[in-house]
Amino acid sequence: MTTDEIKEIQRQIGVEDDGVWGRKSTAQCKIYLRELMPNPNPWPKETESALKAFYGAVCDEKQLISVPAPCPMKFEGKTVKKLRCHKLIADALCRALAAAYESCPEVVSVYDGIYNCRNIAGSTKKSCHARGIAIDIDAGQNGAKTPWPKKAEMPLIVMEEFAKEGFLPGGAFWGKDAMHMQATQ
Repeated sequence: MTTDEIKEIQRQIGVEDDGVWGRKSTAQCKIYLRELMPNPNPWPKETESALKAFYGAVCDEKQLISVPAPCPMKFEGKTVKKLRCHKLIADALCRALAAAYESCPEVVSVYDGIYNCRNIAGSTKKSCHARGIAIDIDAGQNGAKTPWPKKAEMPLIVMEEFAKEGFLPGGAFWGKDAMHMQATQ
């Protein structure tokens, strides 16, 4: 993102708009997004025991459903008609995608997956994708190791729409992996 784009985000989240993204901006962005989340948040904390109690076992495909894509989306250039996700997040996921698409169709239309029974890269811990409770969008511009907002281009409005449904936006909370939104606290 440009310095001016970073300044705009800083103004929106209520921190000094100096164009330098550091600890203060990061902390304030987390506060800003948490204030948009439902209270109480409908999703569990990201501990294995809380996730298992709420969503069930990892890689349990019986917990998944297919829902119509709520907006035009493509995966590797092919139209996506259905999304396969955990049954408990389906409605909230579709609402977040539809709302984010209204503001940023060029970002939200680039679908990079939900369910994938795999570990977190470089870890022995299962990914939230292994439960079908995380979505990746526009990974080409918002990769796992790309710092947000300095290089990753995920618009704050997309993160806001997911936060309104209780989802944790990776870019704002981890400073990278801006493509990733997950239904955890």
